[in-house]
Amino acid sequence: MQRLDKVIYTARTHTSGDRGHGVSRSDDGRLEVRFSRPGAPGDGTNPEQLFAAGWSACFLNAMKVVAGRMKVTLPPEVLVDAEVDVGPVGEAYGIAARLNVSLPGLDPDVAHRLLEATHQVCPYSRATAGNIEVTVNLATA
Repeated sequence: MQRLDKVIYTARTHTSGDRGHGVSRSDDGRLEVRFSRPGAPGDGTNPEQLFAAGWSACFLNAMKVVAGRMKVTLPPEVLVDAEVDVGPVGEAYGIAARLNVSLPGLDPDVAHRLLEATHQVCPYSRATAGNIEVTVNLATA
């Protein structure tokens, strides 16, 4: 198990209800979301969408850090499309994920090294390592 050397931020939320009819709010009031089941009527989001959004944003930020270390200039059009699946695993449920990263104009060999290094640095990638099936793809035009 990894242990933090130092806590630099703690996110706090309060959730009531469930993934079908719940509401989640952050302690600072900056986030308030309603939940709806995937594919069901309703105007809420679901935990998988929130996980995909959080992971893709975190991965992008980690990629900027790693690119700086590698002295690689990221293209301004860099994008991460995250896909998070949920489904049964025996009697329980599990998730799988794909991160499809677009780095237009970057040499493919450099891009692949950048993605591999980023996947080792990103907190979401580290948290899921060995726990779920994850694929990081270099998207092609």
